[in-house]
Amino acid sequence: MNQTIQELIAFLSLPQKIIITMHRDPDADALGSSLGWASYLAGKGHEVTVISPTEYTANLRWLPGIEQVLIYEKASDQGKCKRKIEEATLICCLDFSALSRLKDLGKVVQDAQAIKLLVDHHLEPEHFAKWMVWDTNAAATAQLIYALVKEMEGNKPAQEIFDKGMAECLYAGIMTDTGSFRHGNVTPAVHLAVADLMLTGLDTSRVHRLIYDNAPLSRLQFLGYVLSQKLVVLPEYRTAYMVLTEAELQKFNSSTGETEGIVNYGLQVENVVMSAMFIERKGEVKISFRSVGSFSVRDLASTHFNGGGHKNASGGRSEQSVNDTVATFLRVLPSYQSELLSVD
Repeated sequence: MNQTIQELIAFLSLPQKIIITMHRDPDADALGSSLGWASYLAGKGHEVTVISPTEYTANLRWLPGIEQVLIYEKASDQGKCKRKIEEATLICCLDFSALSRLKDLGKVVQDAQAIKLLVDHHLEPEHFAKWMVWDTNAAATAQLIYALVKEMEGNKPAQEIFDKGMAECLYAGIMTDTGSFRHGNVTPAVHLAVADLMLTGLDTSRVHRLIYDNAPLSRLQFLGYVLSQKLVVLPEYRTAYMVLTEAELQKFNSSTGETEGIVNYGLQVENVVMSAMFIERKGEVKISFRSVGSFSVRDLASTHFNGGGHKNASGGRSEQSVNDTVATFLRVLPSYQSELLSVD
């Protein structure tokens, strides 16, 4: 057992006031790992508060324990969030490597006196935490939480450690961050973790259905519009991209999260190895990048769009207009052409 985990076990041997937070616009891994960790800590007698910087998507509202999550950007929650953070003895930072990923909550966490724990699988983490459980080879932060809890519990059988709700939360994170076990980050350790969690009675098909097959009709109609009217393919760069303006989002009454995952459809086009999606919302442009094979969208995102993430799944942001942001993307594409064309 490494020193970090030994120190964490010793610290948690006494009741603590714990905050768990995650990156803005949290996905299933951010929320699932946070709620699974929160359930474990609460079961050990700690006072636990989960705080999301921003609202989460509708298809995650079923996650066990989510009704207790505070939303920092909501005026009605912000005062309570600040008070809880001021009182905290430990702040757990899950599924992000830089405090800027917390939006306005980042400065509050940075200034907090509490000890900080980072649990993450992204590249190049900031060193703001006393304790780090960090592994870029992990497919998901939820996988790291599973492994952390198992080690803290002396590798007892899963059914003696996790209840079904905790297993659902962690499985949701692992399943989504592996693309339903399609991506190259799937290792034997991933399948072994899932097999172990299934011993709790976890219904994996139910979790998949609640996340992926639980959309309102309006979302499917919106998806149809995007794919039929907004998908642009550039064969000379083996690239597809989509652009959505704020006016279009309002026309379809698209709420936060309804665009989640649409960028992946670009990779279903024959011979495409990179897909990008530009979304204009609240005075900025959010960009999602996906790729296959050897091409690193992380390098493109970090170099040109103040972003980062994983080699084949990254994001960025721009304060330029949506048209200028897309123009920048099209301007830099030629410098990546040889890499894109060489992908097997």
